[in-house]
Amino acid sequence: MAARAIWEGTIGFGLVQIPVGLYSAESRDELNFDMLDRRDMSPVGYQRYNRETGEPVDWDDIVKGYAVKKGEYVIVEPEDFKRASVKATQTVDIVQFADADEIDPTYFEKPYYLVPGKRGAKPYVLLREALRKANKVGIARVVIRTRESLAAVMVKGDALVLELLRFAHELHAVEDFDLPRGKDAPKVSAPELKMAERLIDEMTAKFEPEEFKDTYRDDLLDFIKRKWKGEEVEEVDVEAEAPATNVVDMMALLKKSLTHGKGGAAADADKQKNKPKRTAARNPRPARAKKAATTNRKKPAKRAKTTRRKAA
Repeated sequence: MAARAIWEGTIGFGLVQIPVGLYSAESRDELNFDMLDRRDMSPVGYQRYNRETGEPVDWDDIVKGYAVKKGEYVIVEPEDFKRASVKATQTVDIVQFADADEIDPTYFEKPYYLVPGKRGAKPYVLLREALRKANKVGIARVVIRTRESLAAVMVKGDALVLELLRFAHELHAVEDFDLPRGKDAPKVSAPELKMAERLIDEMTAKFEPEEFKDTYRDDLLDFIKRKWKGEEVEEVDVEAEAPATNVVDMMALLKKSLTHGKGGAAADADKQKNKPKRTAARNPRPARAKKAATTNRKKPAKRAKTTRRKAA
């Protein structure tokens, strides 16, 4: 496996201990943007500096400190995080088991794969198959880096997945928001409800995650490439807002949606009909933008002092 484990320890339930490594289950595919000085297109950098002297500070000289009072700190070294509670930092401690459907989706935060370590294959398979047969998930506590999290250990194919969960106090209560409820909620007629149910039924299909991708990323990257080449780009009124749906036209919109189905020929025809006209780009490739892509200048070290700020 090319990826490196971000954490190594054991899964513990009862007296059973399973050596495992924790691997991220996601791979972010995001576009990276450099920050530039608009005046000359020079890259803008980040700098770590001493707030008292204004001088740059190397990573090797940076330590973490906890403020016990103003101006006084307790230095916490990397090994100190484990010394505080060795078991907590090395164990996925399963404290109970529960039905998967008992966990509200809003609690799910981030997935990881649990991979068995040396001599961990048999107990790993034992836990995996027991969870699968019982249709249960393990509710556990785990410390990753410097934070304790609630987690769910669940089965996915041949893998055990550790899904970090949010604590209840980290979620806002539904009651905190101004939602249509009770007597103040708009009335929905029986025909409207029936039409909406019919639309939902027609749009229902088996969920295939592989069929979905970040199309906005592709569109943005394509736009950037065309702008760089000085090609035509679509002029769109980005300030224009879509008209709000109201009770008067609700039935008409539902009927029209049913007519178009799941984005078939009728929907595509409307999309093509309303597609903005292509016009020449207002700002074809600026010469200085090319400079930003090729320059690799570094600011003189003496500039560090110009960013000096007073200590808080």
